[in-house]
Amino acid sequence: MSAYKFSVVVEKNSDGYFAFCPDLQGCYTQGDSYEEVMENIKDAIRLHIEDRIESGEDIPQSESVSLTMMEVAI
Repeated sequence: MSAYKFSVVVEKNSDGYFAFCPDLQGCYTQGDSYEEVMENIKDAIRLHIEDRIESGEDIPQSESVSLTMMEVAI
Protein backbone atom coordinates (compact mmCIF):
# COMPACT_ATOMS: atom_id res chain seq x y z
CA MET A 1 0.00 0.00 0.00
CA SER A 2 1.35 3.43 -0.95
CA ALA A 3 0.85 6.63 1.03
CA TYR A 4 0.50 10.04 -0.59
CA LYS A 5 0.43 13.57 0.84
CA PHE A 6 -1.61 16.35 -0.73
CA SER A 7 -2.45 19.89 0.18
CA VAL A 8 -6.11 20.56 0.83
CA VAL A 9 -7.86 23.93 0.91
CA VAL A 10 -10.93 24.27 3.13
CA GLU A 11 -13.25 27.26 2.89
CA LYS A 12 -16.26 28.07 5.07
CA ASN A 13 -19.26 30.15 4.07
CA SER A 14 -22.91 30.43 5.05
CA ASP A 15 -23.73 27.16 3.22
CA GLY A 16 -21.14 25.05 5.06
CA TYR A 17 -17.65 23.89 4.14
CA PHE A 18 -16.02 23.40 0.75
CA ALA A 19 -12.71 21.56 0.24
CA PHE A 20 -10.52 20.91 -2.77
CA CYS A 21 -7.13 19.44 -3.58
CA PRO A 22 -5.17 21.82 -5.85
CA ASP A 23 -2.85 19.00 -6.99
CA LEU A 24 -5.72 16.91 -8.35
CA GLN A 25 -7.80 18.81 -10.87
CA GLY A 26 -11.51 18.36 -10.26
CA CYS A 27 -11.07 16.83 -6.81
CA TYR A 28 -13.42 18.72 -4.50
CA THR A 29 -16.29 18.18 -2.07
CA GLN A 30 -18.46 19.86 0.53
CA GLY A 31 -19.85 19.17 3.98
CA ASP A 32 -21.96 20.64 6.74
CA SER A 33 -19.10 20.57 9.29
CA TYR A 34 -15.32 20.75 9.20
CA GLU A 35 -15.09 17.10 10.25
CA GLU A 36 -17.50 16.03 7.52
CA VAL A 37 -15.72 17.93 4.77
CA MET A 38 -12.36 16.49 5.85
CA GLU A 39 -13.72 12.94 5.66
CA ASN A 40 -15.32 13.72 2.30
CA ILE A 41 -12.14 15.16 0.77
CA LYS A 42 -10.14 12.18 2.02
CA ASP A 43 -12.58 9.86 0.22
CA ALA A 44 -12.53 12.06 -2.90
CA ILE A 45 -8.71 12.02 -3.01
CA ARG A 46 -8.60 8.24 -2.52
CA LEU A 47 -11.09 7.68 -5.35
CA HIS A 48 -9.24 10.15 -7.59
CA ILE A 49 -5.91 8.38 -7.00
CA GLU A 50 -7.42 4.92 -7.53
CA ASP A 51 -8.85 6.12 -10.85
CA ARG A 52 -5.48 7.54 -11.94
CA ILE A 53 -3.70 4.30 -11.04
CA GLU A 54 -6.23 2.20 -12.96
CA SER A 55 -5.81 4.53 -15.97
CA GLY A 56 -2.01 4.35 -15.79
CA GLU A 57 -1.71 8.06 -15.05
CA ASP A 58 0.99 9.63 -12.87
CA ILE A 59 0.15 10.75 -9.35
CA PRO A 60 1.25 14.40 -8.98
CA GLN A 61 3.16 15.27 -5.81
CA SER A 62 3.96 18.77 -4.57
CA GLU A 63 7.31 19.35 -2.94
CA SER A 64 6.25 22.41 -0.99
CA VAL A 65 3.12 24.35 -0.17
CA SER A 66 2.81 28.00 0.71
CA LEU A 67 -0.39 29.52 2.05
CA THR A 68 -0.84 33.13 2.97
CA MET A 69 -3.60 35.64 3.54
CA MET A 70 -3.50 38.83 1.53
CA GLU A 71 -5.41 42.01 2.22
CA VAL A 72 -6.28 44.16 -0.77
CA ALA A 73 -7.55 47.70 -0.21
CA ILE A 74 -9.83 49.21 -2.81
